[in-house]
Amino acid sequence: MIDLHLHTTASDGLLAPAALVARAAACGLKTISVTDHDTVAGVAEANDAAHRHGLRLVSGVEITAVEDDRDVHMLAYFIDLSNGPFAAFLEAQRSDRLHRVREIAGRLAALGSPIDYEPLLALAAGRPGRSIGRPQIADALVAAGRAVDRDDAFNRFLGHGAPAFVPRSGPGPETIISVVGQAGGIVSLAHPGLTEMDHIIPRLAAAGLASLEVRHSDHDPATEERYRQTAAQHGLAVSGGSDFHGDAGRRGSLLGCVTMSAGELAALETRRP
Repeated sequence: MIDLHLHTTASDGLLAPAALVARAAACGLKTISVTDHDTVAGVAEANDAAHRHGLRLVSGVEITAVEDDRDVHMLAYFIDLSNGPFAAFLEAQRSDRLHRVREIAGRLAALGSPIDYEPLLALAAGRPGRSIGRPQIADALVAAGRAVDRDDAFNRFLGHGAPAFVPRSGPGPETIISVVGQAGGIVSLAHPGLTEMDHIIPRLAAAGLASLEVRHSDHDPATEERYRQTAAQHGLAVSGGSDFHGDAGRRGSLLGCVTMSAGELAALETRRP
C-alpha cells in the first residue's frame, strides 16, 4: 500500500512526522511520502521513523505555483534534499507565505473578524523550515470563535473568492517543474479535480510534468477515471495519496484508504531524470 501525499506539523498537518509515520505503518502502508507545503523540514524525522517501522519514504514536498492568481499545487518527488538552490527556492516560498499571512490578517480585521497572527509568525521563526499558511489562519479563526472548523473558515473567509482571500504571488508551474528537475526530482500535478485547471495540463506536459495525481481523497470514481484518461492522452504517469492532514476534517478517516499500486509507483519512478 502506497500513499504519496501526507502532511505533518512541519506545515499544516496535525501530527508530528514520527507520529504520522507510526500511524501510516499501523494502517498497513508500506511506502509513503511526506509532502508538506513548501518545506522539507519534516522529512529527516519522518525518514528516521520510517526506518524504525520498515517503511520506504520517498522524499517529497508540495509546492505552490501561481497561475492566473490561482494556487496550483505541485507534488515534487525523489528530490535531492541537499541541493542548495532548491533549499533557497523553498525558503523564498515560505517567506512569501508569511507576507500573505499578514495581508490576510489585515483583511480579517477589516471584516470585523480579527485574529492574533503574531503567534503564527513566531512559530515560523522559532522552528526553522516551518511553513505557515491559510490552514493555520483557519485554526486561529476557530480559536477565536469565528469559525467552527478549518472547512468553515475556508468556506466563509479564506477560500478563493472569499472576502479575506489574498491571491498568492510567485513562480508559475513551469518554473516549479524546472527547479524540481534541477534538484533531481519530478513533479505530479496535485488533485487536478480540485484545481480545475485542465486547460494547463497539455502545456505542463510539454514542459516536463511527469504525472497527474489521479488517486485523491476528493476524487470520486468518475473523476479518477477522467484523469487516468487525461494522463494517458498526454503520456503522463499517475500518482495518488490521501492528502491526510490529521484526524480532523473530511479526510481524517482516509489514511490507508486512498493508495496507488506498486506498478504505478514503478512507472512514476522511471520518470526520474
